[in-house]
Amino acid sequence: MHLLVTNDDGIDSVLLHELVRALGAAGHRLSVVAPAREQSWIGAAKSRHRPVASARADRGLGCPTWIVDGTPSDCVNIALAQLLPSEAGIEAVVSGINTGRNTSIGFILASGTIGGAWEGALHGLPAIALSQELTPPGFQALKQPASAMTPEVAATVAATTGHAVRLTDALLSPDHRQPFTVHSVNFPFPCRPDSPVRRTVPARISGTGMFGPADADGLHRFTYNHGQDLSPADLPTDRAALAAGEISHTVLDYTRLGH
Repeated sequence: MHLLVTNDDGIDSVLLHELVRALGAAGHRLSVVAPAREQSWIGAAKSRHRPVASARADRGLGCPTWIVDGTPSDCVNIALAQLLPSEAGIEAVVSGINTGRNTSIGFILASGTIGGAWEGALHGLPAIALSQELTPPGFQALKQPASAMTPEVAATVAATTGHAVRLTDALLSPDHRQPFTVHSVNFPFPCRPDSPVRRTVPARISGTGMFGPADADGLHRFTYNHGQDLSPADLPTDRAALAAGEISHTVLDYTRLGH
């Protein structure tokens, strides 16, 4: 397939580069359009109140690459409408791999990774959002150059990209396309070549304070909070799958909104 690849961690994300190389090695034709800098927690926002710049770039990915000074949704929208001519024939959108998981209802809605995939679905394309669970040290390692990866993180990234290619092939194929649908896939840490895939639903997390008290400068600063899991014990949730070392596959069918 000809895939449009984006993310919310920015053009220099190690996981974006590893994913692109794996998809290319599998024979896919790729176009990469990614944010100039990290756009985490931006959801499906578009930059309405300012102009957005785009520029062709060479990041050694072996495929046409652009940097957009905007959100993941900006990237996909501008790519499909302006950067890639209709004859380019984009067949699907792949967003990720995100540095960190995107699980539960509240976090899914806030995810820029899922927002980028959703923009593809809005354009009638099959879309998948890929996210990697990490320990705090692993999270910090993947915010650095690839050379900073520990052997454990490197092994997980290798397994995850292999699964990502197989799931992209399976879930975005012409036989499995559904309108207004995003496949949200979360990989456990550690991820192994034999990690099983489990079909899940978003966990029901009660949102608690995400900002600390005002500092001396009067500003409230973001603080990550896992929230309280209110999911029924027998619900096969994305969080439960990761806790069990499984790959979580959640189908986000937006045509179900209102049911």
